[in-house]
Amino acid sequence: MRPFIAFWAGLLAGVLVALAAAPVASAEPAYRDLLDLPVRDDGSAAGGLNPALPLDLPALQAAVEQARADDVPPRRYATLLEQYWLVVATGHADIDLGGWDPGRGVAANSRTFTQVYVNYLRLATEHPEFAWAGLAGLAGGSFAAGYFDMGDIGAAIDLPGIHQLGSAVADLLARTPAPRVDLLPPDVRLLGLDGPRLTADDLAWYQTRLLVMQKHIFLDQVPMHEAYAAGGLPAVEEMYRAGVLDDNALAAWHSVAAGTAAGDADALQRMTDREQNQIVAAQWDETAGGRGAMGRVMTYVSTLVGKAAVPGVRAPGVYRPVTLSAEVDGRPATLRTALPDFDWADRAPRWQYITADLLPRYTDLRRDPVVAHAVVAEPFLAKLARGRMVPRLPDLLADLTDGWQLGW
Repeated sequence: MRPFIAFWAGLLAGVLVALAAAPVASAEPAYRDLLDLPVRDDGSAAGGLNPALPLDLPALQAAVEQARADDVPPRRYATLLEQYWLVVATGHADIDLGGWDPGRGVAANSRTFTQVYVNYLRLATEHPEFAWAGLAGLAGGSFAAGYFDMGDIGAAIDLPGIHQLGSAVADLLARTPAPRVDLLPPDVRLLGLDGPRLTADDLAWYQTRLLVMQKHIFLDQVPMHEAYAAGGLPAVEEMYRAGVLDDNALAAWHSVAAGTAAGDADALQRMTDREQNQIVAAQWDETAGGRGAMGRVMTYVSTLVGKAAVPGVRAPGVYRPVTLSAEVDGRPATLRTALPDFDWADRAPRWQYITADLLPRYTDLRRDPVVAHAVVAEPFLAKLARGRMVPRLPDLLADLTDGWQLGW
């Protein structure tokens, strides 16, 4: 009996030794299926940057940390890295990234629409060095208020108001000598001729375009702000090595880190340039060219009624009004209007307005940190209510009438 027991005991011991010596299969890395993914979202899709990526922060963090530990080249986990910081950003902004879908329209996105600007102002309040975030909260929110009626937080743009604007311009055109009308910019004639024909479907399309651009800007700008807030220059330099950020963006963050007035101004201009001339430039082109003449009517109305909530900044029509000089009936005549001589959707004049008026006035504001903090810290809804088109419409129409002057 004892030899039998000894035989089986020896056999079992041999099996255990063999099992102990056998190689253990390593766990699959958390990032295995999350490398080399393209960014599929230009702001128009629901959710994050690529549907293959999770929206769960711990899962994203584990994948990023393991990819770093395994010395995976950053360019291979670029979209994963950007999604990680995006989920951090939407968490801090109290935005449901999975449900953020501009295609569902204004009503479904009303809370998110507001939270985007609330979050810009939060970032600027918590991090005064984030100059771009403060400008985005002030200028972005006030321009949005020009064409969104936020009386019930996210209702529709005011269709009758645009009809009134179009009709007012049409009446002024009718009282203007024909030779002068022919010299007016096409946008002004379009507003007078096509503005009164704007439909609710046109507006719904336009609102969706605005929501798409709003999300696109957030997707691009806020993750790098959150990365810097959490990890400083090393965090944004990792995004640069991954190809998420370009030379201009990296230079902007080095200027932020410098902590000087010159660095502040440089970072502000670089980030605004990225926003306007890289991220949404093509989308503004497409919007102005959409819906036949109506896309252009709506972008011009946005220019006409928009004025950034930055102390001292001029409304577009004050900054650059339509002014024409010509000979009428053998006499020299000048027509000065209260209408802007450019459309915000056009790249070159938009950038000229931003650099000549908006950025200098915002820079002036930031020179007094106490005043700047008070302006930025004011609740967003208060800013929005002040900029709504419906309450401003009587003054706007009066300005149009009073500002339309024909001189001989």
